[in-house]
Amino acid sequence: MSSLTLADKRVLEYFFNMSSGYVLDFSTPEFDRFCFDAVGIDINSECYLKDGTSKARKLRSFWSIEPDNITGKLILELINYADKVGADNASNYKKNSDACRAIANRLLSVSPNMLDLKQHATKFDSEYLAGQIRRMEDSVNNDPALAIGTAKELVETCCKTILVERGVEEVSDKLDISTLTKMTLKKLKLVPEGVPNEARGADVIKRLLQNLGTIGNGLAELRGLYGTGHGKHGSASGLSTRHAKLAVGSASTLALFLFETHQEFPVNKIASLSLQGMNK
Repeated sequence: MSSLTLADKRVLEYFFNMSSGYVLDFSTPEFDRFCFDAVGIDINSECYLKDGTSKARKLRSFWSIEPDNITGKLILELINYADKVGADNASNYKKNSDACRAIANRLLSVSPNMLDLKQHATKFDSEYLAGQIRRMEDSVNNDPALAIGTAKELVETCCKTILVERGVEEVSDKLDISTLTKMTLKKLKLVPEGVPNEARGADVIKRLLQNLGTIGNGLAELRGLYGTGHGKHGSASGLSTRHAKLAVGSASTLALFLFETHQEFPVNKIASLSLQGMNK
């Protein structure tokens, strides 16, 4: 059975307009076919009919029986469908859609940093950044190569956004991810040289900062080997969902750290690591 909570189900039922036994605007045959196409399950199997035969009752039974990964996948497919055709509950549509998407991605074990990244996309009023985040969420299980390629692009977008906000004029599309990452870390003073040798744990902090700069390089190499953006030979094999989750998790962790540092130390102040308390 899935780990959906009562609160989760209420959010989902409201968004999918299930109060009268319906699910979005599906007819019964359309809903049956949609469920089979999405997760390969016959929603008319006896196990899903124990509480009734309406579309909403079958979906509730599905949630109570199937594990998180299958439940999350169907929920995500339903959200994507609703985004295309529009759900009946139009009030605060995007807020409700994002809330449902967060539930689905939790079930699918996508990086928890995604929710925080979405907030930063809103703060920067960046539809492009928001689109990258959504693309990673949607593809990490279904299209690992796309997720890996987008993870690399996310870091590039993050760095360019921060550099432009901090008045760096030489930001261009010709800069590779390694250069962009180094420029951003330097601008934010997230470099080993910025850590006083006498600070408690200075060696550890310096190593972590050095490793930050390698995440971008690693994503670029992984994207070149397995991600989208380059043609492969016919017998090439791709990576699995767990590898995509590693790439997405690494990218989102780095991007979130950079965004939070950028906001914690405004442009008109000298950015540096907050070492308060480290010497105590």
